[in-house]
Amino acid sequence: MFKNKYPIIVGAFTSLGLIILIAVVFTVGGQHSTFVKKFEVKAVFDDIGGLKVGDNVWLSGIKIGVIKSIDFTDNTAVLVNMNIQRKVDNLIHRDSKVKISSDGLMGNRIIIIYGGTVAAPMITENDRLYTEKSIDTKDMLSTLDESNKNLLAITNNLKEISTKILSGKGAISVLLNDSTLPKNIKHTVVDLRSAIAHLKTTSALSENAIHSFNDFSSKLNKEGTLVNDLVTDTIVFNDLRGSVSQLKSTMDNITRFSENIKDVSKSLNQQSNTAGAILHDEQMAAHLKDMIRNLDSASHKLDQDLQAVQHNFLLRGYFRKKAKSQ
Repeated sequence: MFKNKYPIIVGAFTSLGLIILIAVVFTVGGQHSTFVKKFEVKAVFDDIGGLKVGDNVWLSGIKIGVIKSIDFTDNTAVLVNMNIQRKVDNLIHRDSKVKISSDGLMGNRIIIIYGGTVAAPMITENDRLYTEKSIDTKDMLSTLDESNKNLLAITNNLKEISTKILSGKGAISVLLNDSTLPKNIKHTVVDLRSAIAHLKTTSALSENAIHSFNDFSSKLNKEGTLVNDLVTDTIVFNDLRGSVSQLKSTMDNITRFSENIKDVSKSLNQQSNTAGAILHDEQMAAHLKDMIRNLDSASHKLDQDLQAVQHNFLLRGYFRKKAKSQ
């Protein structure tokens, strides 16, 4: 009986082993996307920082592929080949970038794909993506160590300053221990408040002045006013400039006329010339009046003599002929 059951038991355990093996294969294959269509993408790094074959490739926080192979190029650069799922080829552009990061603070190394513009074409088989140097844990720890050193130096400086202040050394200690300082600060605050009040008054006056100037400028810009015509109308401006030129010429003539009158007045005030002698010499003025009176009388008598000559019988015919000819 036992010999008959032995093949059945062996067959059952064999079937169970095969089932477990198939499940493990599908599970591992699902984790590594073994049965998913892929395409290959490349990237060149100066330092991969412990990245190895089989590490994951992420896009927007989602695993989209794995590292297929890692090789050196002609120099010390490292060529990384990535297997990317075919279903995301329409989400990665040729100008997208890749960088190496960590899955958590101390986790496995991963490659992250990010960026890219909509106008750029989509990535294709064997395309090479741009790389960007990322800050690894070592760099972060180095930066943190440097920051700790700086913080320690600042703490020591603050400790030294506080010690000097407590011991009464330095200007800060003098200010803290000076009893007159609060009074001076109080007076300073009062003066500052007064200055602020004056500043507010000045600001209000300035604002009123600005409003007045705006009103004045708006009136100047109003069409039909004299100032607007002077600024915008060239004909009015030219006429005004001509009038100003004429006025200037007239004023020059008036100035010259005034100077001539002044010279004449000076001449009249001097007795060395005839006009001055007439104005200031009474005898000469009386003699001149008599002369003018005699000339008037002689002219009247001469007129009478000429009329008598015209009626003379010897010359009467001559004057008649002359009148007829005229």
